[in-house]
Amino acid sequence: MDEKIYILIVEDELEVMEALIKDLEKFESYFPVETANNVSEATEVIDYIIDHGHKIGLILCDHVLPGKNGVDLLIDMQNRPETMKSKKVLVTGQAGHEDTILAINKADLDHYIAKPWGQEELERVVVNELTDFVIANEKNLLPYMQILDAARLSDALRKNRMTDH
Repeated sequence: MDEKIYILIVEDELEVMEALIKDLEKFESYFPVETANNVSEATEVIDYIIDHGHKIGLILCDHVLPGKNGVDLLIDMQNRPETMKSKKVLVTGQAGHEDTILAINKADLDHYIAKPWGQEELERVVVNELTDFVIANEKNLLPYMQILDAARLSDALRKNRMTDH
């Protein structure tokens, strides 16, 4: 796997960032984790990853950030061909209904996690979203069997074999 699929965390609170990184440790050997503290830094990280031939498989983004907010970043990603297919999860305790609706309608938000989250809930969302991402975007699903939803990956493999003939 020369091409890597990254998880990007965008969070301005250090304790929350550290908790997210810790809760995602088991994924890191398959999906490198990058971080950013604000939208400007996140955009630089995204550009760097894309420029080096890799993908953003999943972004976990806080809503309230210094400067531009997280929903605006997710909308920008939805408007870029390189990140349009990235799975987008809003992790926040402060997004109101209007912000959430905006994220769903304009950023194609895949999931919303309210703070504080539980580790099992976070892992379930990450497995589900990354499984969707690799099924939709990767030809070889076998490397992901150990870390993602093996049953869904197996089904996708069987369906692909049936349609390849």
